[in-house]
Amino acid sequence: MKQIVYYILLTISCLFSFSAFAHLGSISGVVYEQTTNLPLKGVNVQLTGLGKTTTTNELGQYRFDELVAAPYKIELSYVGLKTVVVEAIVLDDQTTSLKTLMVNSTLELKEVVVSAHRAHDQQLISNLDIKIRPIVNSQEILRMVPGLFIGQHAGGGKAEQIFLRGFDIDHGTDIQLTVDGMPVNMVSHAHGQGYADLHFVIPELIQGVDFKKGPYHAEKGNFTTAGWVNFRTRNALDRSFVKLEAGQFGTYRAVAGLDLLGNRLKSGKNRDKNQSAYLASEYSYSNSYFDNPQDFKRLNIMGKYHGHLSPTTYLTLTGSTFWSKWNHSGQIPDRAIESGLTGFFGSVDPTEGGETSRTNVNVELVTVTPRNHTIKNQFFYGNYNFELYSNFTFFLVDSINGDQIRQKEKRNLVGYNGSFATQNDVGNTQWTTTLGVQYRQDFTKNSELSHTKNRIETLNRIQFGNIDELNASVYADELVQVSSRFTINAGLRLDFFRNQYEDLLSAPLTTKQASAAILSPKLNFYYTFNNRFQLYLNTGRGFHSNDTRVVVPQGGREILPPAYGSDLGAIFKPFPKLLINAAAWYLWLQQEFVYVGDAGVVEPGGRTRRQGIDLSVRYQITDHLYADIDVNTTKPRAIGELEGQNYLPLAPVFTTMGGLSVQNNAGFSGSLRYRYIGNRPANEDNSIVAKGYFVTDMQANYSRKNYTLGLSVQNLFNTRWKETQFATESRLQGEAAPVEEIHFTPGTPFFARLSLTVFF
Repeated sequence: MKQIVYYILLTISCLFSFSAFAHLGSISGVVYEQTTNLPLKGVNVQLTGLGKTTTTNELGQYRFDELVAAPYKIELSYVGLKTVVVEAIVLDDQTTSLKTLMVNSTLELKEVVVSAHRAHDQQLISNLDIKIRPIVNSQEILRMVPGLFIGQHAGGGKAEQIFLRGFDIDHGTDIQLTVDGMPVNMVSHAHGQGYADLHFVIPELIQGVDFKKGPYHAEKGNFTTAGWVNFRTRNALDRSFVKLEAGQFGTYRAVAGLDLLGNRLKSGKNRDKNQSAYLASEYSYSNSYFDNPQDFKRLNIMGKYHGHLSPTTYLTLTGSTFWSKWNHSGQIPDRAIESGLTGFFGSVDPTEGGETSRTNVNVELVTVTPRNHTIKNQFFYGNYNFELYSNFTFFLVDSINGDQIRQKEKRNLVGYNGSFATQNDVGNTQWTTTLGVQYRQDFTKNSELSHTKNRIETLNRIQFGNIDELNASVYADELVQVSSRFTINAGLRLDFFRNQYEDLLSAPLTTKQASAAILSPKLNFYYTFNNRFQLYLNTGRGFHSNDTRVVVPQGGREILPPAYGSDLGAIFKPFPKLLINAAAWYLWLQQEFVYVGDAGVVEPGGRTRRQGIDLSVRYQITDHLYADIDVNTTKPRAIGELEGQNYLPLAPVFTTMGGLSVQNNAGFSGSLRYRYIGNRPANEDNSIVAKGYFVTDMQANYSRKNYTLGLSVQNLFNTRWKETQFATESRLQGEAAPVEEIHFTPGTPFFARLSLTVFF
């Protein structure tokens, strides 16, 4: 009854105020996360009763203008934080200022709102998943993306193979991966185009995972065909911690994070400085489950500072370094198992392995002006080293020494991302305009492909040279809030590439260049019927670049093949505790040239078409029990090929993943998760099949104020499965003729690990 009276009085007040031509006031607020005292971006803010909504900006700020003098109620909500309702009184010609602290709470799915404001940037599924399913290892980072499968085939040191939306993405050719906006994909990499190694990220430092499928964002450029993923690391630690893990197969891991400004942040004297700094490190060791001990070692160190230089400007400095070294067992042909030459976890060439390192510096400066213009500047630098020894064909080419190869490079990359965004009201519509500039240049030294023996002797250099690749781009993005329900997003992006290759094997030395450009338009529509149902149509053009060693011989022609995509989808909540995201999608790719790093050759690929359906469901069964399921079906085909000869090798056609997660007030949390990928063609005529698998994992935690105990089990039911599979022609030692069949890397058997985390 009180609520009804409140709205009646508010309405009468508005009518009388308008009739008297009263002056208008405003509400301006800032939202902070209580634990870290840092501003919160992306909080949903609703002016109760008037249908006005907005979200907080980079500095945690929000604003409502043109309000008649009256009392108001403001509701603030954010996934995983307790919803807050505050009251404010607006006076004529004055701005009412508010500061709000939001605290952690048990996730309530009924509080999740399908918003019309900035619908193009909505991240409901990813925000839910990061809160319900804590990341427990580096592999889980990528598995946060619904429908994305990964496969490891080099003992844990090499970047994972990625599968998404009917793509065998290899190690990153058709998905853009970034960490805090800094690129992960390596162009013209020694092992393959777009190679993306995320192992420099410490899982415990992940704050959130943002992603979108398809080429629909003007800000996202190279490799954004199947989609993009950005991992956000924490700006501050809640508390300092030390974590120790031990598991089967000689597995050990230690992680530590030190909050460098924790005491100062808690003091009232320094609370308004809004700054934080921490230092974290990780060391991992494992022999793994292969017969050939992996002797896997990895070291990570990361430091981060986040602070406000002024009330309107903040600076973020991130530095990290990473090193890893390992042996791996390589791929095994089916006939080697059947003949007894090796066991399921054995190897044909036990001398395979590698070493890699990466050092990063990332500087971000963000300013929000008094007129609500947002200016972003980001500078990044990376130093990267890579050396990998592999043997895929055994004795096919060299029947005496074997076919082992070395892929090696040293790289420096520099880059800049800058943008200017502003909001303007035009009549009853709101226009958010973003203009951006991006620049990246990679310099590799001694990019190498060589024939080797036993990781010691170099028998023959196949390719050896230096690469200088530049990518400069500009984009414009317009987000128009046409009404409280209808939003349009339009974007246009221009990318320019200049490729240079110095061939160190030629006599005399030769240096050649080529260049090309591509224009990528985007157009997206969103209609929000209410806070429980939204329809959207995404359309756009994207691309992935090709290796410099392909571009230069082609003279820059036909080396930026476009990809055209569209998604027709819906987000809806038929019940308060049920959230569904469903989409039917289509993706068409033009002719492209593919550089095969393992062989140093160019394979021309034709036009392809992929179409499918994605379904994601999140359901809160009880106050503490959550269920999730993702189902993805795809029909990937080559265009212009005969029926039955037009399959795309290794492209997934059906995948599903899901599970149950529990979080209760007694300190217990955990999850039981499955993933399934169906059988898929391993070659163009489907005569060789990569068999599917169903694997179940478990995680259980018990937390008290100052410590957490954890148990992680991969492959709970000890399923025997093939994690990565290829149709490869090879010859074993002593064989008279080569054989083409499935070559695979075995997936992990039952693998248990215990952990203890202490907070201080």
